[in-house]
Amino acid sequence: MTEIPKEKRLELAIEAFHKGQFPSKTACAKAFDVPPRTLMTRLDGTVSRQHTIANCRKLSNTEEESLKNWILDMDKRGLPLRVSNVRHLAQLLLSARSKPSKDISISEKWVSRFIQRHPELKSKYTRQYDYQRAKCEDPELIKGWFNRVQETILRYGIAEQDIYNMDETGFQMGVASTAKVICGSETRDSHAKSIQPGNREWITIIIAINASGHALPPQIIMAGKKHQSQWYSAIPKEYRISLSDNGWTNDILGFEWLQEMFEKHTASQTAGRYRLLILDGHSSHATASFDQFCTERRIIPLYMPPHSSHLLQPLDISCFAPLKHYYGQKVREMAENNIHAIDKQDFISIYSSIHGRAFSKANILSAFAAAGLIPFKPERVLAKLNIKTPTPPSSSSSNQSFYLGRTPVNLYQLNQQKKQIQELQSQSLSSVVAEQMLEKFIKSTEVAMQDAILLRQGFHQLHTSNKHQKGKKNMTRAFIQDGGSLTGSEGQQRLIEREAIQEPSRRPRRPARCSNCNEEGHNRSKCPAK
Repeated sequence: MTEIPKEKRLELAIEAFHKGQFPSKTACAKAFDVPPRTLMTRLDGTVSRQHTIANCRKLSNTEEESLKNWILDMDKRGLPLRVSNVRHLAQLLLSARSKPSKDISISEKWVSRFIQRHPELKSKYTRQYDYQRAKCEDPELIKGWFNRVQETILRYGIAEQDIYNMDETGFQMGVASTAKVICGSETRDSHAKSIQPGNREWITIIIAINASGHALPPQIIMAGKKHQSQWYSAIPKEYRISLSDNGWTNDILGFEWLQEMFEKHTASQTAGRYRLLILDGHSSHATASFDQFCTERRIIPLYMPPHSSHLLQPLDISCFAPLKHYYGQKVREMAENNIHAIDKQDFISIYSSIHGRAFSKANILSAFAAAGLIPFKPERVLAKLNIKTPTPPSSSSSNQSFYLGRTPVNLYQLNQQKKQIQELQSQSLSSVVAEQMLEKFIKSTEVAMQDAILLRQGFHQLHTSNKHQKGKKNMTRAFIQDGGSLTGSEGQQRLIEREAIQEPSRRPRRPARCSNCNEEGHNRSKCPAK
């Protein structure tokens, strides 16, 4: 008897006692080798812990099982779900069986507790953060930088609102950002693998921010030979698009930015006589023409020490990271919606939607403060030189739990279990076994309905993807300029002019001519001379 699991012995004991096979509960418990008190509580209606759902649990066991299987399936396909995705799917399952009047929501901490309940799952980052960048800069070198900044400001009487920082940052169009995702715990990799859209074409953005808290319009550098009309359908007018062979900046485009973007957008905003432009030592910033133009326009370029931008440059400290994060989020959302072909038009649309968030006034002010510039506090940077990156704590692996009992997972198993239940009922055999099989039968139906809810969400994402792709296909592609650069307003004006030239002049349709009398205005069947 002891070879039979305890839970099974309890079920048999309950059935035997109800049939009157034992005079007392104690005798029944002794016969089936189960604790008498446990048998008494079960006879009073207490449910086993295995089948109990805590009051704080939002989803049932079968709902959590369906969600877990969906997560594992998405992980195997290379699209592990983010925490926000898991929470959204749990909300869908909860809403599907709740009354419409009930306002029940999944909390932010629910996903963490859900992962703890399922050892098959764990959360990890999709790619590794780079902790290898050296933080061994010479403090004296950093102090020398701040001395130069202070001396330059005092020498030229530069006002705070005339201090700018410029830099370039690059994007691979189809690369999503790091995201915490939920995946299978059996994988040995410390970081999950996520499918990325295939386009790795490089795009460079030249941007400048001001110490008073605003950003200049960006110059977008893309690989190509001709400007295409669809790029300018929804681009802000002050943006500028430039073309190069590989999507990188060069000496010509760097000087063009200084002339066409920095000078035009800052000359009229100057509070004093001079403007301070903080930048790195990239070759496109150190040409003779760049330096001469700065001298003529009272722009003071101040170059940071090599390999120190992560400590000294405001853009690197507080702006580029959120910019890349927001862009990666958008790319990931498109991938989750089955949009895997991200082109230049998509990039412009995505960038336009996130520029304001990344370069908010709060972010820019925080960037200059963290760089020790405004307010002038070099100690904020010098203190970072002693900070060591902590080693992330190792997480102990949980013991794999196993599930007793078989629930049908396909139509064949469902039909086989149906036949077995019918046979047990016709033979009047153990009702406990029949009830267990019926529970599995019902559970399989619940799982199927829950999978249908999750699949409907997948179909919705696919519909969104198809709608996006169809809209792009319907747009007319036209070349409006060979090479060079255009602002958003210039591109839109070229597009209007091109459409006006190409629009055909419609000739009025000639009236019908009668084949009988050769007069216009009627046909042969209505001819008055007939």
